Amino acid sequence: MIHGMNHFTITARDRAATLDFYVGLLGLVEGRRPDLGFPGSWLYAPGGEQAILHVYWDRPPPAQATGVIDHLAFSASDLKAVKARLDARGMAYELRRQAGGGPWQLFVLDPNGAKVELDFDPAESP
Repeated sequence: MIHGMNHFTITARDRAATLDFYVGLLGLVEGRRPDLGFPGSWLYAPGGEQAILHVYWDRPPPAQATGVIDHLAFSASDLKAVKARLDARGMAYELRRQAGGGPWQLFVLDPNGAKVELDFDPAESP
């Protein structure tokens, strides 16, 4: 019955820092969001028609930072450029390759403490 992932939703403490991370650093685009009666943002992949990340601006983060969700994973491209952007900001990250020459996985924390995984094609080089 499931056809795919629709979106992730996060709670954010700092609107500017959160949008800077997901839009300014990772390249998502803030787009159309219906009036749901509370503040938030919907973020899209460039050229995408489906919002893939929803952000709540009016709710405190849960006491247990990640709850049962360990991380958000996105398909990505241009590993060298992403690394350069993170390095320029002095952001800590972990880069590893799946066994057997699989995809590159870069893990970084967003400003709210959410672990974000970016998956890159194995043909890319760090």
